[in-house]
Amino acid sequence: MQLSKHFKLEEFTKSMTATRKGISNEPGSGEIKNLENLCYEILEPLRAKFDKPITITSGYRSPQLSEAIGSKTTSQHCKGMAADLEIAGIPNIQTAYWLEHNVDFDQLILEFYNPDDPSGGWVHVSFNEQGSNRKQVLTYNGKKFENGLPDMKWEKGKVVG
Repeated sequence: MQLSKHFKLEEFTKSMTATRKGISNEPGSGEIKNLENLCYEILEPLRAKFDKPITITSGYRSPQLSEAIGSKTTSQHCKGMAADLEIAGIPNIQTAYWLEHNVDFDQLILEFYNPDDPSGGWVHVSFNEQGSNRKQVLTYNGKKFENGLPDMKWEKGKVVG
């Protein structure tokens, strides 16, 4: 099923854990609508900016799958409102900064960020069509959350130093 021009439902439901454990990871119509909103409001503009495919490393998670990986059933992933992603060749910090300043989002987390490894970790982003988005920005280094993104210098639209 095509969710938007560049994204298919299968990209958001694929899970090795679900396959190994025999867990269903099929979203309902409400979750699919939320995934479509996520694609149109956040992912398509991101893809247009960098003109590169986006790899969804975690999208929709059924409540059973969420529990199986040690997450909460209240996660926005379970509602189809969130995705974890990477763009090959683009530092995750650069992706996170662009999202922060160019799209409406509920939550943006630069996860497992390591300044010595720009391609390490991933970006978590969510969108909530119901009500206003919180615009919450966090960085998680694997041990603790901090508000905001790490300080970065920009020159001519690119991250430096």
